[in-house]
Amino acid sequence: MVLPVLGPAVAAAPALSASAREPYALIVLRAALWLAFLAPFFYVTYGFANWLASQRDDVGSIVFAWERGIPFIAWTIVPYWSINLFYGLSLLLNDTKRGVDRLAGRYLTAQIVAVACFILFPLTATFMRPQTSGLPGFMFAVLGGFDKPFNQAPSLHIALLVIIWDHWRCRLKGLAAIVWHVWCFLIGASVLTTWQHHVIDIPTGALLGFFALWLFPRDGELPFAGFRLTADPKARRLALFYALVAALALAGAVAGAFVSALWFILLWPALALAIVAFAYVGAGAKVFQKTADGSVSLASRVV
Repeated sequence: MVLPVLGPAVAAAPALSASAREPYALIVLRAALWLAFLAPFFYVTYGFANWLASQRDDVGSIVFAWERGIPFIAWTIVPYWSINLFYGLSLLLNDTKRGVDRLAGRYLTAQIVAVACFILFPLTATFMRPQTSGLPGFMFAVLGGFDKPFNQAPSLHIALLVIIWDHWRCRLKGLAAIVWHVWCFLIGASVLTTWQHHVIDIPTGALLGFFALWLFPRDGELPFAGFRLTADPKARRLALFYALVAALALAGAVAGAFVSALWFILLWPALALAIVAFAYVGAGAKVFQKTADGSVSLASRVV
């Protein structure tokens, strides 16, 4: 059943005049404050999850046999590391304080969900990297100083990559956009060619990234803004139905993972069904993020 689109179409907001634009210094200050919180929060929570996993003797791994054919390419540690630069720049280079807040919300969502997963069901990487020298060797040594072989699925690296890629894909045009897409592909591939992650970490990380984009969209209302529990009994029944099927899909993903990693594919419909349940229980049709011109956000289409 499809939810009706609620409310009249809203005309596109006019472009802000130069005098109406927010002072860039205030935008940068807001971004700097967010970075001052997010950076230590990342290292504390990520490090804690690593430490916690290192204290356990039952940490397993999910790896396909064919993954052993993936080559180790030392120089790809450069694009792998570059995401740290884009993480900060993406916050600092924004047009509005709301844009800063929404990007920070995506970062925070990805981190909280990923760390919760690392604590609840930690996984370990099984490949032993060969010795490297030069710049790649130095970068691997620095990485090994705080990043232990746990914290695998969902890949926080991939989740952040999805968020940062989306942040710039609408801002860059022409050759710059092509270069950006290619570089993001290298960053994504580098999680495998540096032997930092296994394949299963990539789709789970991508799902987390798109969920964060959906939760804090670039434009329009937040999905949870103005939430009120519906009094409509039919809508409640539909919400319960979708929630139960979502729970079954989630249970199937968790239970099936003991048989084959392919069962993790059920995480995607579990999330989609949960969002529709959220819509019926009170969030409304805005969860589909459909604009006045009929377009739908990329995150909504994917999730």
